[in-house]
Amino acid sequence: MSLEENKELVRRWFAENDKRNEAIVDQMVAPDYLDHTPQLPGMPEDIRGTAPLKATLAVLREGFTDVEHEIDELIAEGDRVVARIRARGKFTGPIRDIQPNGKTIEITGVSIHRIADGKLVEHWANLDMLGFLQQLGVLPPLNAATPH
Repeated sequence: MSLEENKELVRRWFAENDKRNEAIVDQMVAPDYLDHTPQLPGMPEDIRGTAPLKATLAVLREGFTDVEHEIDELIAEGDRVVARIRARGKFTGPIRDIQPNGKTIEITGVSIHRIADGKLVEHWANLDMLGFLQQLGVLPPLNAATPH
């Protein structure tokens, strides 16, 4: 695939996930997929294969409605596509032991996808997990008053 085709695959991945298209994993992801992205508490550290990916996406879809990914920048080189992204969605359903607060949550980060034979085969992301967990209410904001 060309660099532009690889970039289009990543664009489509985010767009179809925003549409809550559950079939997208079978269509776009290799069976031996490996995701190295740090997950939320109580979720697997590495996702190996499509079944764990589907399970993780189901948890996130249950917790967040109306998710939209905005791609701020997309760079392709060789078999990799790097996306600087921001995602927003309303936290309306529980995620593991974290209860929803009804707020619109935003997370930013950099996502790297490796592509082979027209499929996503590997993924890394560096996400603002501190800000994300603060918005979920799991951690206090950094400017919160501390007792002396």
